[in-house]
Amino acid sequence: MILKTRSKSFELQCYELLNKRMNLAEQDKQYFNNLKKGHDGERMFDTLIEKLQCDCLVINDLLLTTNNTTYQIDSLLIMPDAIYLFEVKNFEGDFYYQSNRFYKRPKTEMVDPLIQLKTNRVSIRYVTSKTRI
Repeated sequence: MILKTRSKSFELQCYELLNKRMNLAEQDKQYFNNLKKGHDGERMFDTLIEKLQCDCLVINDLLLTTNNTTYQIDSLLIMPDAIYLFEVKNFEGDFYYQSNRFYKRPKTEMVDPLIQLKTNRVSIRYVTSKTRI
């Protein structure tokens, strides 16, 4: 059962409106396209999650604050015996890890999505250890 559906971020909505009304600078266009592409990827993920036939709860776009740190979880799947965190990326191209760093070919270093997932996992463990579910 889906407890919280996904909606467009306020930032994406603003860029959509601005894009209709003006010519965005090249850097802003790229950022807008990345926001749009990320949301599209999350929606594609949602169509897969909606097909699940199990005893579970799904919370999308979960915004939490733990120890004065605010973080967002793309999708949280709560099952009777486990909690699964999903950090959805909609990247194009060839990517690889080298010396514990994440790269896009040919050799552009990128923010490692696994670091974000690990950070969220630690934070959610802290929250669940303090709360009875």
